[in-house]
Amino acid sequence: MTPRPAMFLVALAIVAVGIASIVVARFNWLTQPRWASETATHGPGDSQNSTAATDPIIYYRDPDGRPAYAIGPKKTPDGRDYLPVHASEDIGFEDKPPPSAPATGASRRVRFYRHPMGLPDTSPVPKKDAMGMDYVPVYEDESQDASTVTISPGKLQKTGVRSEQVQRRILKVPVRAAGRVEFDPRRISVVSLRFEGFIESVENVAEGDYVRKGQPLMRIYGPNLSSAAAEYLAVLRVRRDDALGAQRLEGAKRRLANLGLNDSAIAAIGRAQSVPRAIAWPAPQDGHVLERAATNGMRAAPGDTLFRIVDHSVVWVLADIAERDIVLVAPKQAASVRPRAYPNRVFNGEVALIYPHLNMETRTVRVRIELPNPDGLLRADMYADVEIAAGGNEKVLTAPDSAVIDTGKRQVVIVDKGEGRFEPREVEIGRRGENFVEIRSGVRVSDRVVTSANFLIDAESNLKAALRGLDESETGK
Repeated sequence: MTPRPAMFLVALAIVAVGIASIVVARFNWLTQPRWASETATHGPGDSQNSTAATDPIIYYRDPDGRPAYAIGPKKTPDGRDYLPVHASEDIGFEDKPPPSAPATGASRRVRFYRHPMGLPDTSPVPKKDAMGMDYVPVYEDESQDASTVTISPGKLQKTGVRSEQVQRRILKVPVRAAGRVEFDPRRISVVSLRFEGFIESVENVAEGDYVRKGQPLMRIYGPNLSSAAAEYLAVLRVRRDDALGAQRLEGAKRRLANLGLNDSAIAAIGRAQSVPRAIAWPAPQDGHVLERAATNGMRAAPGDTLFRIVDHSVVWVLADIAERDIVLVAPKQAASVRPRAYPNRVFNGEVALIYPHLNMETRTVRVRIELPNPDGLLRADMYADVEIAAGGNEKVLTAPDSAVIDTGKRQVVIVDKGEGRFEPREVEIGRRGENFVEIRSGVRVSDRVVTSANFLIDAESNLKAALRGLDESETGK
């Protein structure tokens, strides 16, 4: 009689083997593709089923496909038999094509095997790299065009390849630069005397005040001015109708005009028939008083600046553009100015002048933009962001900026030829702007170019060309 401990160990071993078999069978069933389970249910007349019948049965599974297994024959609660699973029907870890799939190896002939990581290494027989990865087969029935890359629909979806059609459009190339507001010096007037005089009084005018043309600014007394006015009255009293009298009168008026008096002031002296002690000095133009140096009772020498008046109705914006953008900018081009003080307002003007000199330190060229300023919001020395609408008004052939692969030495686009076929083409590009680039040669209007994942296609094309070159060199040996 077997001792009780020995019987217990034998029973425990049998249970362990059974549990291990069930676990392995269950794992194999879970990893088994659907077609494999279907092949196990073929009828008795099926050739594959007859082949499997000669194999040993390794376990039994539930007929309804539930995760239930048995080492030996078993029935379901409703009396149905568990289905046997033969050794040839058990599925391993490697992917196998379904029995209905045709074998491609018999119909496709391998030309060579290339390195799986894209290195320039090929082999005439199957091979593994240093990391244990299989070399990729290259078949003879693949496209012989080295410039065309064929990608399967599945890979297209995974890589996210998108393409757009090349179109003709007006390409605006905005040139952006920083600018500064300045007064138009042609609209600035300086009030000074042409003779030595004294300022008896200054009108109620201060810096920042707005004055009109002809408005009195101050009252001036000068000995030379008084003598010239007296001479003018003398000639006017003894005026003769002959040519000599006319010349003397014109000379007296010219002397007063040379001293700075305008026609209205000279006419006022003639009507009064007396020499005024002081003469009211008018404003030469409309504008704001930018500077006032005149004070009551001061002595003014010839040429001293007493007032400076500026007209703000038109201002300049001076912008420094980069040297590379000089060719894009031309006079009369529209320009928009956005002052830093008013970021939500845009002032529209045009390029009036491109200065002929280059700043050697900053490698920039100054551009002058004239802007109307009727509200007086633009003030001198304000900073502003300038954008010049460069480019022509003619339509040019353009492609999305993301479609161009620019390596520095060459520019390439990937042309979508349809049905998963792509061809890299070298192009000549021109101006860039508004997320588009001008294409001068290499593509036509009807072509579609890849805008995303084009680097992957270009790399595949370069690899294919390199491998083809290696293959040709090996063939020529």
